Amino acid sequence: MFRKTARAALAVLMGAAAFSLAATPQAAQAQAYPARPITVVVPFAAGGPTDTVARLVAESMTKTLGQQVIVENVGGAGGTRGAGQVAKAAPDGYTLLLHHIGQATAPSLYRKLPYKVTDFETAGLITAVPMTLIAKPGFEPKSIADVVAYVKANKDKVTYGNAGVGSASHLCGMLFMSAVGTQVTTVPYQGTGPAMNDLVGGQIDLMCDQTTNTTGQIKGGKVKAYAVTTKEPVKSLPDLPTMEAGGLKGFEVAVWHGLYAPKGTPADVVAKLNAALNTALEDPKVVARFADLGTEPEPKDRRSAEFHKTFLTAEVAKWKPIIEAAGVYAD
Repeated sequence: MFRKTARAALAVLMGAAAFSLAATPQAAQAQAYPARPITVVVPFAAGGPTDTVARLVAESMTKTLGQQVIVENVGGAGGTRGAGQVAKAAPDGYTLLLHHIGQATAPSLYRKLPYKVTDFETAGLITAVPMTLIAKPGFEPKSIADVVAYVKANKDKVTYGNAGVGSASHLCGMLFMSAVGTQVTTVPYQGTGPAMNDLVGGQIDLMCDQTTNTTGQIKGGKVKAYAVTTKEPVKSLPDLPTMEAGGLKGFEVAVWHGLYAPKGTPADVVAKLNAALNTALEDPKVVARFADLGTEPEPKDRRSAEFHKTFLTAEVAKWKPIIEAAGVYAD
């Protein structure tokens, strides 16, 4: 009887030990995140405005997380190629997505989108970047009102460049043409960089792009600037009026950016990412660099993963009728 009792007790102890050994690595893994470098996919070409935002944030997050946060550019298909890659990645916190407003417009723009917005966990909003309407050097119009009149009178010869279907510059151009009631020849490029190069070189007439990409060109005198797309003037570009002040009533668009992880990423991992993101957005170096580029971090009450999720849902609903009315779709 004693031997049976002893064997039973020993079995219980061995079972408990085995459970402890099995559970410990998992607990340690959760506590140790991140244990290796993290990749942040930017679904656009290197050198563009979203890439600039990502690299500034990644540098600061690297210091906070104690692991290298690497930016990988996976361009193509208006940002959907890179987003689709992250949607299919392991939900372990090591493959993330940093995307702009295109995350909300893609469901309406693409008839065959290879993922759903719900395939991601939201990890926090980053910044809402103003946009600027700019033109090639020597473009004739002197003011935004002149641009509107010129476009209406010369719609067959005016060209508008963008970074591809679904890009921020494409969306802004779509709104501009809708606002002036005139369609012009659209020239899509594979990224902001090539489009900007052709604008500076005088190959195209107009473009609307984020201040993160245009401020340097404007201050350097390489392009002609007409207006900003926000309700209020931009501090770094005080001489530019708003589009509304130039006669386009109600014209407003800012390119917000957010951080995402694949659906199913553990809540504690998302929380660590959000905390590191918040630290980055309060980093004096990041704040100063954002200011140089005409933007600023999102207010603290808009940075939570929960707010980001609610905001994204509202943005999808907002853009759907606008895109449907324009009748612009991509396969």
